Amino acid sequence: MPHFDLPLDRLRTYRSASREPEDFDAFWTRTLDEARSHELAARFEPVDTALSTVDVYDVTFAGFGGHPVKGWFVLPAGTREPLPVVVEFVGYGGGRGLPHTHLLWASAGFAHFVMDTRGQGSGWAGGDTPDPAGSGPAYPGFMTRGVEDPDEYYYRRLFTDAVRAVEAARSHPLTDASRTAAVGVSQGGGIALAVGGLVPGLAAVAPDVPFLCDFPRATTLTDRAPYREIASYLKTHRGRSERVARTLAYFDGVHFAARGSAPALFSTALEDLTCPPSTVFAAFNAYAHEDKAIEVYDFNDHEGGEAFQQAVQLRWLPRRLTA
Repeated sequence: MPHFDLPLDRLRTYRSASREPEDFDAFWTRTLDEARSHELAARFEPVDTALSTVDVYDVTFAGFGGHPVKGWFVLPAGTREPLPVVVEFVGYGGGRGLPHTHLLWASAGFAHFVMDTRGQGSGWAGGDTPDPAGSGPAYPGFMTRGVEDPDEYYYRRLFTDAVRAVEAARSHPLTDASRTAAVGVSQGGGIALAVGGLVPGLAAVAPDVPFLCDFPRATTLTDRAPYREIASYLKTHRGRSERVARTLAYFDGVHFAARGSAPALFSTALEDLTCPPSTVFAAFNAYAHEDKAIEVYDFNDHEGGEAFQQAVQLRWLPRRLTA
């Protein structure tokens, strides 16, 4: 696939046309206040995994609506003192999977909290968290569930779960709440951006080829799923584009990036048809914290840097979490 988006020099100055709702902050304050009216009730239950280098806990906490959300909590074996914690969010269609697939951050000496993704987890890595909330008519997938009303939109529930996941991770006695990072790939990167704009006091954010950014451009530039789900919905539901655009603006990573208060390491790939590079640069260029960097993979699609990006993160993140 050749380069299809703006040239790199224009990407570095590109700004999104997404309009921030006037009540953006009020919407999210109300949403999180409602979630916090439920006890967090975080439970960490030891799991026998036959792994000798880590200790693993099966986690359950109350997310949006008090709904139970699952996760894994992974520690270097025998941890006795609080550690910096990396909270990870999962890509589209996946769930938390199995514990032995989450060894990187504990191997680097950190506590690692992996949030399951409500309603997902059947596309690749398995999940264990249902989404009890329904929606009106929707195109198959998750992008259009409740998309005509911000209060009913699927990602309102998922972003709220993510904020509560950070609170659950910070509640464990073996984590240092003052040294918390949010990370993720694709959808997970978009969720990490949202958390970076909603949770104060983070030490770092690392959105890798992030999804859910710059909806106005993404939904008209690429015909690849998941963004294509929105176009397919509007192809059937003619005349509802403005209503859908209004909803999506409450969940656009560009607006969360504008509230980013922690150092950030982004990545993008110039042949990425799933999360086009201009949409990633839209969030990066809007990101508020001055300590920010972006890795650019010239000839990759949505796989991005994969292990190469992890190697970059392994050099970058410890300097933010151990300072």
